Amino acid sequence: KMIPKEVGLKLKDVVKEGSELYNACEENPNTKQIVELALKLEGLARHSSVHAAGVVISKDPLDSLVPVEKSKEGSLIAQYQMTELESLGLLKMDFLGLRNLTMISSALDIIELNRGFRLDLDQVTFDDPKTYELLSSGNTVGVFQLESSGMQNLVIRLEPNVFEEIIALIALYRPGPLGSGMVDDFVDIKHGRKPIEFAHPSIEAVLRDTYGLVVYQEQIMQISQIIASYTLGQADLLRRAMGKKDLEKMVKQRATFLEGAAKNGVSSEIATKLFDVMEKFAEYGFNKSHSAAYAVITYRTAYLKANYPIEYMAALISSVMNNPDKVPMYTSESKRMGIKILQPDVNSSENGFSVDETSIRFGLKAVKGVGENVIAAIVEARHADGKFKSLYDFCKRVSFNVLNKKAIESLIKA
Repeated sequence: KMIPKEVGLKLKDVVKEGSELYNACEENPNTKQIVELALKLEGLARHSSVHAAGVVISKDPLDSLVPVEKSKEGSLIAQYQMTELESLGLLKMDFLGLRNLTMISSALDIIELNRGFRLDLDQVTFDDPKTYELLSSGNTVGVFQLESSGMQNLVIRLEPNVFEEIIALIALYRPGPLGSGMVDDFVDIKHGRKPIEFAHPSIEAVLRDTYGLVVYQEQIMQISQIIASYTLGQADLLRRAMGKKDLEKMVKQRATFLEGAAKNGVSSEIATKLFDVMEKFAEYGFNKSHSAAYAVITYRTAYLKANYPIEYMAALISSVMNNPDKVPMYTSESKRMGIKILQPDVNSSENGFSVDETSIRFGLKAVKGVGENVIAAIVEARHADGKFKSLYDFCKRVSFNVLNKKAIESLIKA
């Protein structure tokens, strides 16, 4: 009761001489001890956390520059946060691993095995009609970034027919743009239900692909360069100030922007309107390069699903064999596409899901109770001496060092 419920209030400001809490400390040694301990703890980090994909890069050994410690997994981690590391001249990079990249590679392997040629996705253009037809239909289960029901509804509404719209789609499907009505405007302008408007002719090239809307952080930087003659460095500082909602810096940036615009003959009214638009969408603005990199994977997964459906779905299901929810979801999608799913068969099945002529054969790894060693022994025995003729032949040829009763029962029940 002696400490007001006020956000940002510091304990040292509450224990000022003459305050109720100060008097309580003077009267009671226990209260004084508790408050003194609290003052020492105030401002300390509650706990430490490790960035899942952050890697610190340095030309010198890291332990000679910053305090380090061992993570639970045993890897070396810096005790400083990103901002402190950057101020010391160190570089922090985020390296993300995506299951979809491995899955795409597996799909290419299956295509080569099944069709006799190696597909080079780098040679595939971004204007394939079948791919855009699949996207516009909303049949995007198994397509990177477009699986959710909300995204499926949006892609049906948008009906993307150029790669730039896939990039925008990924950037727009976030709470900010969805809640602000920006997504609805984008869709309506694309389909001609609303006119496309540019605040100034000089920025038409910057905003043409996004129908006059500021969608990407890079667009904010480009507009500031064109309208107010910002350097690249100044434009990046503007982007950072907007992203962090730094009010003090934003006041200075507005003045700089308006001054630069005036020197370039842009009226104060238009410049103010532009800055307001940029400021409004800065909190929603997405990094285009990030969105474009994801869009490439989105397009390639959609391309494979549209043009090589059996091979793609086999690779897709194989990539989630340890996920009991995803396997039935993708097998159901395969059946919806007219692809037959064949039961697991010790004479035909591989470790993962494979293509059997025009069908997909269930992978042995997806059979509960059958381990990797058992599967390897089954496949090895089959490749060495041909198909198994009977249960007796199977038990005789597969090494009993790995084969057990539970595995045999699981295979029979499957």
